[in-house]
Amino acid sequence: MPPSVPSLSRRVARTLRTSLFAQVLCALVLGIVVGKLWPDTATAFQPLGDGFTRLIKTVISPLVFCVVVVGIAKAGDLKAFGRIGVKALIWFEVASTAALVIGLVAANVVGPGKGMNVDPSSLDAAAVNQTTGGGQLPSTTEFVLNALPESFVGAFAENELLQVLILACLVGAALLHLGHTKVPKILPAIDQAQEVIFTVVGFIMRLAPLAVFGAMAHLVGNYGLGVMKTYAKLIVLCYVAAALFVVLLAVALRTVTGLSLWKFLRYIREEMLLALGTASTESVMPRVMQKLRRAGARDDAVGLVLPTGYSFNLDGASLYLSIGTLFIAQAVGVDLSLGQQITVVLVLMLTSKGMAGIPGSAFLALSATASSLGAIPAGAVALLLGVDRIMDSMRVVTNLLGNCVAVFAVSRWEGALDIERAKKTLDGEEAGPPEDGDGDEARAVEPTAADTPAPGIPAQKPKEAAPEVG
Repeated sequence: MPPSVPSLSRRVARTLRTSLFAQVLCALVLGIVVGKLWPDTATAFQPLGDGFTRLIKTVISPLVFCVVVVGIAKAGDLKAFGRIGVKALIWFEVASTAALVIGLVAANVVGPGKGMNVDPSSLDAAAVNQTTGGGQLPSTTEFVLNALPESFVGAFAENELLQVLILACLVGAALLHLGHTKVPKILPAIDQAQEVIFTVVGFIMRLAPLAVFGAMAHLVGNYGLGVMKTYAKLIVLCYVAAALFVVLLAVALRTVTGLSLWKFLRYIREEMLLALGTASTESVMPRVMQKLRRAGARDDAVGLVLPTGYSFNLDGASLYLSIGTLFIAQAVGVDLSLGQQITVVLVLMLTSKGMAGIPGSAFLALSATASSLGAIPAGAVALLLGVDRIMDSMRVVTNLLGNCVAVFAVSRWEGALDIERAKKTLDGEEAGPPEDGDGDEARAVEPTAADTPAPGIPAQKPKEAAPEVG
């Protein structure tokens, strides 16, 4: 007899039970509906999203530390690690500058703020101070000093990724220098701690649908959907400019590595949807690191490029800042000359590097840019208060894709990318631990360059990939 075909309801139930992507998508839609129908009640769900982000942040610093230390030790070449860092910074600067220029060109062509004729004196400049908490962006000197840890424990306690990276580089270099004769058990212990942290991430990811529901219900309930009508031209322009930049990223990835960005998007679809729902790229950093390593990028490249990109490669934020600067200038009737627009690019190249982790950083960067020009009233930045939260989706997607492409490109540039493994993984022909909800059995992962033990570090026994939890 032919095998019975499960009913539609059973197939749907099975998909919702096993697929993280389906769970998060349903939570996203449900959050929008609840926020629209019961806005007063919906704002009470914000702690769901905030709590999830807090849990994820607790594991980011130790995970980055473990990945970088193990990556340096296994690669066995500290100079190569330094080259990866330099090449990553070059890539970041080129990418973020391209995003700034695309934003300026798009705003000049479309003119999203033209015809608004806003009186700057009618704007509430105090609202900007309330959003930013009266803070300010660090100067270049402060930014460099803040990247240096004051204490080993403090860097982890305050979740300062740049400080954790520096500590990880020092520990990795020390392991290479001492070798297995003096510290035979340190590297295996750190490697095992890394596996424990990834397992904890799997547990936390089971709460992702609740986080997305809470974050979206709060967003729609607090801001409503009407703001999209008021700022429709600006919103559409930002998203179209971001789409154009993503296309350029796809071309760059194909040119440098031969990989397809669209296949990579499908590969990280759960993480992308979660980042969209929570409006945070930090919430998916551990999972993205895991998937990049599985896709053939070497541990040291992933461990250095991705976390550093969270501070130095904010492509989506750069797009938004350049478009936003011209929008507020056009809205208050200020016509910026070519020289002033070049100044905008130069100022934003600096201010965008110190934005990560600072409340209201976009408004601080816009205020600093307006002040440097001397032509735009500082209070005009308040024009973007109503639409800033709507732009989070654009910034999150563009920032995340920009950093992932940077990992692949720099890895390829340094010879730290297994191209064949990457192509097979993105094609779905090769799997490490099963994806959430895929239901496939775990298959052994082929060794990559990152698995080769460093000189002085004892080789570890190969082990089968463990199923990923969550």
